[in-house]
Amino acid sequence: MKLPTDPNSLQRPALGCACGERRALTVLAALILLLAGNRLTLAAPSSIVSDHYKIKWPNVNMGSGSPDSTTYNLGVTTGQIAPGLYSGDDFKIRAGFQYIHSIIPFSFTLSSVSLSFGNLTSGVLTNQQTLDLTVDSGSVQGYQVTVEENQPLTSLGIGATLPDVTCDVTDSCTHIDEGTWVQTDTYGFGYTVSGDDTPTEFASGTKFKNFALTGTDTPQKVMGLSPAEGHEAGSDKSATMTLRINPSPLQPAGTYQNRLTFVATPLY
Repeated sequence: MKLPTDPNSLQRPALGCACGERRALTVLAALILLLAGNRLTLAAPSSIVSDHYKIKWPNVNMGSGSPDSTTYNLGVTTGQIAPGLYSGDDFKIRAGFQYIHSIIPFSFTLSSVSLSFGNLTSGVLTNQQTLDLTVDSGSVQGYQVTVEENQPLTSLGIGATLPDVTCDVTDSCTHIDEGTWVQTDTYGFGYTVSGDDTPTEFASGTKFKNFALTGTDTPQKVMGLSPAEGHEAGSDKSATMTLRINPSPLQPAGTYQNRLTFVATPLY
């Protein structure tokens, strides 16, 4: 690669962007020479000189910096061979130092660690509380969030249990299979989910499941996709779990509780 012999050609690097129109800019390049504060004079293709230094056999193998002004910010690295995004049907390669800024650390948050339903009324489908799930996922193979319960809702005083819902008689449900819950005489405790990366069986909004039981059942996925299912890396993926309780008129009075365990796992 030959350097230009015109000394003015190094004074105005052509970055190929309208920097005044963007607040941030990342530059990927195999070779960028930015020496701020010095006017460069090119004596010959084999040397670069100024009042303070002389570079013979110029060959910039590495370098970096963060030059900025009131209208732009640059992240600059040099020395990377063949930077860019390369992809095919079953792979994606981000080649270049600057792609470190595209790394998304995995994280999972719940909007609350405790839900209170208050006093419940039998024979209605409005005894509901919601829980928001948020995921940041940059993993290649996707991720999953599973949930399970330690026990059915159980009274603190007398040990009575409020059973998990099995959904309407015409379309029953388990912790694995979804079912319809629209009848007010269908009693129990169950959930549905909606939002980003949620299982397709909940799409109608009327499908429910009950919770898998710890130590007996396999925890069930409530959020997450694989590449085959269309996973895309991203931040702030959000879903809402709606939990519903409809106690039977014969349910003993009391304060009932259980514990739900969510496990979020990135897949590589």
